[in-house]
Amino acid sequence: MSMPDLIVRGGRVIDPESGRDEIADVAVSGDRVIDIGNELAPAPVELDAAGHVVTAGFIDLHSHVNGVAGLRLQAMDGVTTALELEAGVTPVDAAYRQAAAEGRPVNFGFATSWALARLEAVAGVKLDGRLSTFLDNIARPEWQRSATPAQVGAVLDRLAADLADGAIGIGVLIGYAPGSDPAEYLQMAGVAAAAGAPTFTHARDLIEMVPGTAIDGAEEIVRAAAETGAQMHYCHVNSTSNRYADRVLDLVARAQQAGARVSTEAYPYGSGMTGIGAAFLAPERLAERGLTPQSLTFAPTGERIANAGRLRELRATDPGGLVIIKQLDEDDPADRELLLRSLIFPDAIVASDAMPLTWSKAGSGAAPDPMAWPVSADAVTHPRTAGTFSRSLRMLAGPGGPLGLTETLRRCSLLPARLLQDRVPAMRAKGRLQPGSDADLVVFDPAAVSDQATYAVSTRPSTGMKHVLVNGTPVVRDGAIVTAALPGRPVRAAPR
Repeated sequence: MSMPDLIVRGGRVIDPESGRDEIADVAVSGDRVIDIGNELAPAPVELDAAGHVVTAGFIDLHSHVNGVAGLRLQAMDGVTTALELEAGVTPVDAAYRQAAAEGRPVNFGFATSWALARLEAVAGVKLDGRLSTFLDNIARPEWQRSATPAQVGAVLDRLAADLADGAIGIGVLIGYAPGSDPAEYLQMAGVAAAAGAPTFTHARDLIEMVPGTAIDGAEEIVRAAAETGAQMHYCHVNSTSNRYADRVLDLVARAQQAGARVSTEAYPYGSGMTGIGAAFLAPERLAERGLTPQSLTFAPTGERIANAGRLRELRATDPGGLVIIKQLDEDDPADRELLLRSLIFPDAIVASDAMPLTWSKAGSGAAPDPMAWPVSADAVTHPRTAGTFSRSLRMLAGPGGPLGLTETLRRCSLLPARLLQDRVPAMRAKGRLQPGSDADLVVFDPAAVSDQATYAVSTRPSTGMKHVLVNGTPVVRDGAIVTAALPGRPVRAAPR
């Protein structure tokens, strides 16, 4: 056995796969855990973990953050791998090359993007491997409608090419294209099944919200799993199901019992966030979700939208501008219980839907040096970017929490790793804390861990995370960001 470079000393070591839960030291050599035991020999670097939990770093399947500053906020929340899988990007090789060139504090990876492939095929949008290209074109009506067979063929060809180039899976923002044909969704799932790749879907409208929808969004996902055999991951089931979550979760449970490969994720907030030009945020459609213009807060200006006229103006002038959408009241006990049911659904994964930083027009309106830390006071995002995992630990594993610590950790690390490991075998070394696993580790105080970001101050880092290691390198040490550390590596399927 090689000599350790670093030891995490004297913490409560929890491995969500084996069930190990004991006070021990963890020895790291290079980017791997090499030993776990008591009173291990000294190493050149030692990190004190007494009174803290030591476990596998959190894997976020649903992060739209693709910049160093935002990813540092996620690292302060215990995230060691942040993946853009719901929206995806295309071409994926361009996205991987850009991230590697810039450097990342955490591991990174991408799905290919059905939405961007559709914008290319239907609207002629030039693709560059950036999510911002989708936001810039989110409101274009042509991509939201049914496509011709030739256009669908071009979309599927683009997705297949990205999968062959190592995309983790297919991201499907079908909820943003309400006029798309359900047959196209099934064809997309067939492409995924043929490649052995999972899909990550923002669901179409539910039938309760839009009785005339082409197909109920939840039924569409489970049908595709049953008919194609693809792994269909239901993104943020809490926010797209809203007050109909119980019906949707019951449907998913029955599909799972029948053998369909459907998985779910949720985040612990009652409000969502997306581009204001999204189809479902048109003034005439807000009532479908029980919303009014006043339910929306426009992030760049901080304004609560006063009326339908102002909403139309913002959708026309800045369709990709991010907006907070108040759906459930987090202070209302009934709404809180409804949100919890999505989080504690069997094997539901914790995922953040972390959002890019927006630069407030009340300040300079321009992004500062992307390497600057702490984050500029002009930066705005959803609090879930900085606080999802700490908030989940507090809600689900704190005093009186419904899941307990080990099960909550399992949903933050092991379950997302298992979801991806058939497509990306390298994930078999993540989400676990065992000799031979990747040295992606988080050390936190279970009594002190807590989200600090709010809707008013959304970039305040979480507290209680003492050390966070990515590939054996501390990116958070003694509760502070190590600004020189950019050890993140690509998570990518083997090109075929």
